[in-house]
Amino acid sequence: MYKTIWKNKDIRFYLLAGGISRLGDTLSGMAFLFLAYDLTGSSLHTTGMAMAETIPYLLFGLIGGVMADWLPKKKWLIYLDIARIPLISSIVLLYYFDMLTYIYLLIVSFFIQSIGCFFNPAHRSILPAITGERERTAANSMNDTLTRGVTVLSPVLSVWLLNCFGVVHFFTVDAITYAISALFIYQVDLKEPKNTATKSFKAVFVAIAEFAEWVKAHRTIRKLFLFTFITVFFNTWVWQVGMLLALTEMSSQSEELYSMLQGVFGGVVIITNLLLPYFIKKMTLRHYLIGALIWGAGVLYYGLLYDMPHFFIGAALVGVGLPIAGLARVYLLQTFVPEEKLGRAFSSNAVLLYFSNTVSLGLYGLLVLIIPIKVLMISSGLFIIISSTGALLFKAIKTSKFTRRFTVHFLK
Repeated sequence: MYKTIWKNKDIRFYLLAGGISRLGDTLSGMAFLFLAYDLTGSSLHTTGMAMAETIPYLLFGLIGGVMADWLPKKKWLIYLDIARIPLISSIVLLYYFDMLTYIYLLIVSFFIQSIGCFFNPAHRSILPAITGERERTAANSMNDTLTRGVTVLSPVLSVWLLNCFGVVHFFTVDAITYAISALFIYQVDLKEPKNTATKSFKAVFVAIAEFAEWVKAHRTIRKLFLFTFITVFFNTWVWQVGMLLALTEMSSQSEELYSMLQGVFGGVVIITNLLLPYFIKKMTLRHYLIGALIWGAGVLYYGLLYDMPHFFIGAALVGVGLPIAGLARVYLLQTFVPEEKLGRAFSSNAVLLYFSNTVSLGLYGLLVLIIPIKVLMISSGLFIIISSTGALLFKAIKTSKFTRRFTVHFLK
């Protein structure tokens, strides 16, 4: 199955572009947090840096989806990759001139993520155009394996960079990955139909409103967006900031340990992504909820036991649940959303994710000043479990009323 997909040149270069770009993004994402803490020594400022990565999606995310539906995707992606290279490289230059400040880090992070608002929906909406429906689950699995699973490489590379060159060269690697990504995307042979939509400033908002009306009329996608918001809200701060701060309290090598934790998570994600298509060919909202339930169990686990070894076990549990939920979400969007609306679908999904991220980071950033990190982890895991379990049971009860059967097959 995977061998056949990999032989397709267009799919292969598409996957390689996404994987290499994700590796750079993972490294620079850690570097922004590490440098923010090194420069300020403040958990509040570190949370603020994480928020700078989410706010652009609230401002430009929906517009990015419209652009993805309107513009030639291949050229658009190459231009956006190239534009990010000088931005991320400027951090390295200012660092060596001893002119790097927390404010400048915030500004660059904001612009990098703003470009991502336009890049990501265009990139995601290419995959259905170069795959058939029967191979889509496996192709999505390979994509997630490469783009999210490269975190298994990031700890090895990050520890080496930290020991040999310093955290600032995480950004050097990121700049190189943008160049490689552009070269790979150039190799994809993408036949795109000419978009005849009227293009104007006003038409952008008309297109956004049109998609919003479509979502309101489609119950499955509407529910998918709701549960995505809930799950991501209770996970974001705990995983991105809370875990780093907890490790900082426990060890002087928190940055290395955080990188290793990301590696364990990435390794489990890879295994889960590769195995899942052998058991599930067509995914449903129920699969998303089961993934969220496992995800929440991982958060609850490392919150309850709250020590170094159990952080790694909990991260492994999250690494099982998160890709199940993620693959189900992508599959449902690709299956139910018409091709001419896919850019807006993925951008709306991203806006929802980042809105949830922003609210989570802002609220938890204040709560951590008065509530211990351990308590925040436990309560977050419980809320994810309660919401996903409640939705599964509600659906089971509702189904039994019509089928007059009491045996519930959750994985059908």
